[in-house]
Amino acid sequence: MRKKIVAGNWKMNTTLQEGVELARKVNEMVKSVPATTGVALAAPFTHLSEIAKVIDTERICLAAQNCSSETKGAFTGEISAEMLKSVGVKAVIIGHSERRTIYKEDDAVLNKKTKLALAQGLKVIFCIGEVLAEREAGKQFDVVNTQLEKGVFDLSAEDFSRIILAYEPVWAIGTGVTATSAQAQEIHKYIRTLLTKKYGAQVADDTTILYGGSCKASNAKELFDNADVDGGLIGGAALEAEGFLGIVKAI
Repeated sequence: MRKKIVAGNWKMNTTLQEGVELARKVNEMVKSVPATTGVALAAPFTHLSEIAKVIDTERICLAAQNCSSETKGAFTGEISAEMLKSVGVKAVIIGHSERRTIYKEDDAVLNKKTKLALAQGLKVIFCIGEVLAEREAGKQFDVVNTQLEKGVFDLSAEDFSRIILAYEPVWAIGTGVTATSAQAQEIHKYIRTLLTKKYGAQVADDTTILYGGSCKASNAKELFDNADVDGGLIGGAALEAEGFLGIVKAI
């Protein structure tokens, strides 16, 4: 049975002190949530080791927002998967639309990052999704198919079992526009169909597929009630503990 998960992606927000306090609040609040609902916090690199000290790491998965495509060496400013593991990180977001669009990370780089993270025993939240022009041209299915084929479909079934997928309609991230419940279910179902063809029905059924794109407490339940939507990758709404808890409780 696949895990239902709500993951907060703080992006480049909060000072260390603000982030630790937010993590404390979330840690206390999730005590009221059934343990069957997974919760993850993806904080800035600077916060990770301190947040690990104030959360129940058995209840909340500490995640990073990115990792390097290299193991070590002369790569100024980069953070390796091994470094993340050393401070208590259990998962890492790879392929977020902002990394793809702003920093021009292509499928080959994301595939390399994914394999390095998996080699360190980390789980990977692998993001896929189309931009507005691709959606308007009806290419959203082709886009997610290509991103999966080139990004993760060369993994063994065993390695793929540590992948959490996050579908992000890029046109709905930070815009206030949300994919309708029907749109979200349609493409999540399509993604699960691709997984079935590649890895078989059991792997497809066991894979968690999150929705990311202007999800908040007011619309989370409608999105999460879909059969193939297993939770959310939450951006701005994760920066306020009570609102984030509302989304978690919508599972």
